[in-house]
Amino acid sequence: MKSKVVFADPKLKEVFENFRDSKAEDQKLYKWLNHAFDDIAEDASCGIQTPKKLIPKAYIEKYGIDNLWKYNLPNAWRLLYSVARDEFIIISIILEWLPHKEYERRFKY
Repeated sequence: MKSKVVFADPKLKEVFENFRDSKAEDQKLYKWLNHAFDDIAEDASCGIQTPKKLIPKAYIEKYGIDNLWKYNLPNAWRLLYSVARDEFIIISIILEWLPHKEYERRFKY
């Protein structure tokens, strides 16, 4: 199912766009995220769905989501997004990306 990829927060989009002209490490992350966004636009369910009981309450409170998906990026980075519908359009909402250690802390693994 194709989807439109949007950012949950305009500041997050700005951070992503700044990676393009940043140091080499951030440019790699920019390329990985771009690839992930393309994959998600082609198929919103290409990630791994998180069971509802494991969705961090912070995401539910901040974004009002009822589903959460994880897309594994290289070097153990994680991209987290939610999928919603707006009438006839499927929207993939990018919440954040983080290294694996932060991901583990967020999910209390």
